[in-house]
Amino acid sequence: MKLTAENAAIVVDSTADFPDAPRRFPNWRVVPLYVRFGDESYRDYVELAPDAFYERLRVAGQTPATSQPTPGDFAVAYEELTGYERILSLHIAGKLSGTIESARAAGRALGGERVRTIDSGSASAAIAILGLAIQRRLERGTTDEEVDELVERYRREAGLLFTVDTFEYLVRGGRVGRARGWAGELLHIKPILSIEEGEVLPIKRVRGNRKAFLEFASMFEADTRDEAGLRVGIAHAEAPERAEALAEMVRRTRPSSEIELMTSLGPVLGAHAGPGTVGFFWFDDA
Repeated sequence: MKLTAENAAIVVDSTADFPDAPRRFPNWRVVPLYVRFGDESYRDYVELAPDAFYERLRVAGQTPATSQPTPGDFAVAYEELTGYERILSLHIAGKLSGTIESARAAGRALGGERVRTIDSGSASAAIAILGLAIQRRLERGTTDEEVDELVERYRREAGLLFTVDTFEYLVRGGRVGRARGWAGELLHIKPILSIEEGEVLPIKRVRGNRKAFLEFASMFEADTRDEAGLRVGIAHAEAPERAEALAEMVRRTRPSSEIELMTSLGPVLGAHAGPGTVGFFWFDDA
């Protein structure tokens, strides 16, 4: 079956931090996760925007809880796309959230192979970048096999680095992964972290933001070539100045690359990473 932007749709969950996707692409939908302060539950981005979330987080007496969409939430999105023969549903790493299981359940309920769920193995703009790579192929015409090959190459080759101000939020949310051993050592220390096979991975410890950005530049340069196909996404949690500094680093280090997305971490990811988090994601889609 030939897949095109007219007969194939893309669904992402809100942890892709790409809320504008449906406005940019008629064949995209975003299914929100939930964030909860006490007894009050909000749909990520839909009922609670990042700015309002971080303002509330600063004064909250406890860390908010998060939860995945229900299969019914996905069913609603899939039903909106009844005119499409194929739905490619891309999601946050299954090791970080049960979101993809809800998507799979909704897909099974529809029957057949119309819905194909894809575990990105990652989070935030990394999901959006994968979706944009698939969209480019849909716009020129592609196949399920070509999409499979793209996803496999993406999992092997895509890069991701981020740093947090404190491990407090990752620890509370149970998302600290193999970086747990660093959790008590963050006084004046900036951890360089990644996500590998759906788990937070410790890379290096440095002192201060400046050295963290120098490490970002060094690792980015070592892992990439300066080519027009290099796509980059940048995300931050209430740290726009750091995000812009990161963008300048990318432009300086790899001037031929394209920054496809600069975005805020939404309430769900922000609840786990915490304010001050900044990171970037890259993939050579030549």
